[in-house]
Amino acid sequence: MELTPLSAISAVDGRYRKQVQHLDEYFSEFALMKYRVLVEVEYLLFLEKKKFVKLPAKVGKLMQKRAADFGLEDAQEIKQIEYTTNHDVKAVEYFLKSELEKAGAADAKEWVHFGLTSQDINNTAVPLSWKHAVEYEYLPSLLNLNSQLKLLARQWKDIPMLAHTHGQPASPTSLGKEIMVFAERIQNQIEQYISIPFTGKFGGATGNFNAHHIAFPKTDWIKFGNEFLDHLGLSRQQFTTQIEHYDNLAAHFDCMRRINTILIDFCRDIWTYISMEYFKQKTIKGEVGSSAMPHKVNPIDFENAEGNLGIASALLEHLAGKLPVSRLQRDLTDSTVLRNIGVPFAHIIIAFKSVEKGLGKLLLNETKIHEDLENNWAVVAEAIQTVLRREKYPQPYEALKELTRGKQAIDKKAIHQFIDGLKVSNAIRKELKTITPHNYTGVIAKM
Repeated sequence: MELTPLSAISAVDGRYRKQVQHLDEYFSEFALMKYRVLVEVEYLLFLEKKKFVKLPAKVGKLMQKRAADFGLEDAQEIKQIEYTTNHDVKAVEYFLKSELEKAGAADAKEWVHFGLTSQDINNTAVPLSWKHAVEYEYLPSLLNLNSQLKLLARQWKDIPMLAHTHGQPASPTSLGKEIMVFAERIQNQIEQYISIPFTGKFGGATGNFNAHHIAFPKTDWIKFGNEFLDHLGLSRQQFTTQIEHYDNLAAHFDCMRRINTILIDFCRDIWTYISMEYFKQKTIKGEVGSSAMPHKVNPIDFENAEGNLGIASALLEHLAGKLPVSRLQRDLTDSTVLRNIGVPFAHIIIAFKSVEKGLGKLLLNETKIHEDLENNWAVVAEAIQTVLRREKYPQPYEALKELTRGKQAIDKKAIHQFIDGLKVSNAIRKELKTITPHNYTGVIAKM
C-alpha cells in the first residue's frame, strides 16, 4: 500500500501524524541529509575562513543558500547517488562536489569532507538536529505545560482537600499545593536538563586528526575543531574514538525519562481524582465515551498521555543504555539506533498535548471535595492530640486512637463530645473546637 496515515506501521506516522508531523524537520531521513549538508558546507566555509581554500564570494554565498534551502528534490538526488555508493555520507559529499562544479568552483571540490570520516559529519549533524529539536520543540512544550500546572496550582491554592495516604483519609491539604508538587518536580528536572551540554565529535577517523595533521602538521587542529563546533553551537569532545561517546545524549534521555515518570505519576493522580469525582470533565458535542454506556465521560487524555510516556521511556532507556557502548574504536550498532531518537521524542510531544487537553477539560467539583472533608472528621485527631501534647496532657495519642481508629461514625458531634470530656481549660477546649477538616491544612510555601 501507499504510505498514508492509514497505512503507516507506526502510530507516530499514522494516527498521530497531524500532531507531530513538524518533527520531520529534525528526525526524518530528509532531516539527517539536510543537517549533513549543513555541516559539510559550514566546514568548507570554515576551511576558507582559516585560509585553507579560496572560494569566490558568490560561491560561498551560493553554498550557504543551498544548505539553507535544502529541499526534497535535493534529498532525492542524494538518495540516487547513494544507490551507487551504498554509503549515505559519501553521497552527500558527491552531491556537494557536483554543486561546486555547477557553480564554477571545481578547484575547491576536494576540500569538501577534507580529512574527515563519516562520523565527523553524523556526530555533528545529529547533535545539532537534537539541539534544535530540544530548544524549539521539547523545552517550549514542557515549559508551557508546567506553566499551566503552576497557574492551576495558584488558582486552586485555597481549595482545602482531603489527602489520602495508603489510599486512606489523611490530614487535609490544598488542591493547589498538590498540583504544585508536580510543577516543582518538573522544574527541578528542567534545570538539570538545561545544564547538560550538547556535544559532538570532530577529529577524523579515530579521533586524532590523523589525516589533517599529516597534511598540515603546523596547524593546531584541536583548536580548529573546537572553534568549528563552537561556531555551530556545540561543544567538542576532546578524546574520542571514531564516534562520539553519547554520554551527554544519554544524560538527556535519562532526564527526559525522569520527567516522563513525574508526568505519569501526575496523570494517575488526576485520573484518581476524576474517579473520586473531585473533578468533572467538560463534554464535547458529538463525542462518545463508551460504545455501550452512553453516560460515560472517560479520562482518556490522561490515559493516552500515560501510555505514550511509557512507550517513550522504554525507548529512551534502551537508547541511553546502548548508544554509549561501542566495540573498540567503532562498530555500526549506533547508526541504526541513532536513527530512532525521534520516535520517543514524538511520543513525548503527543503526551504533552494530551495532558494539556485533559487539563483543559477539568471542572472542579467543590461540592464533592467539601463533602469528603465533612465526612472525615477523624482526620483532625492528629491536630487535637498535638495540641494536647503541647499542654502536657497525659497520653493524648492513645486517647485519640481509642476514639477514632477503625471507627465508622466519627463526625463533628463525636469530636466535640470528646473535647468536652477532656480535663483541660475552657480556652484550650475552645481552641480545639475551632479545628475542622476544612481549615486543618497547614502552611504552604508561596507559589
